Amino acid sequence: MKRRLTLARALVNDPQVLFLDEPTTGLDPQARHLIWDRLRRLLSLGKTILLTTHFMEEAERLCSRIQIMDRGKMIAVDSPQAMIQREIEPTVVEVTGERALVWGRDTTQHGLAARVEVVGETVFAYCHDAGALIGEIRSKPGLRYLQRPANLEDVFLKLTGRDLRD
Repeated sequence: MKRRLTLARALVNDPQVLFLDEPTTGLDPQARHLIWDRLRRLLSLGKTILLTTHFMEEAERLCSRIQIMDRGKMIAVDSPQAMIQREIEPTVVEVTGERALVWGRDTTQHGLAARVEVVGETVFAYCHDAGALIGEIRSKPGLRYLQRPANLEDVFLKLTGRDLRD
């Protein structure tokens, strides 16, 4: 309710430019989507919104231009879709299972993915065409996978790394 009230207060004077710092932090999915709908409506009315967020899905949905900052420095700026197309392979296959880590090492040797990252128990395979990769996964018992399009979060992690920061 506090987040909703803060947004409502910011809109009382009908500003042309709205500065929002993490407007959906701590909100449940219904409230977050309601806020996103309201912000899209403001954008359609010609308002300018400067949004800071750690939620890449939020930035990808709402922003026409993205600036990624790392350690206080700008490292990329473009539209979300242009940034995704330029910086990362179009398809991500997330592989889990008891032999996923061994499989991930083999996959890079066979060239089935352009890039492979191991994070904990999950192997992230970044591909231009996942057909051969999916076939390989299906031939290995005990492996599970999720195939999805690359998104802005994938770009952010590629550009800034996966290490935790202070």
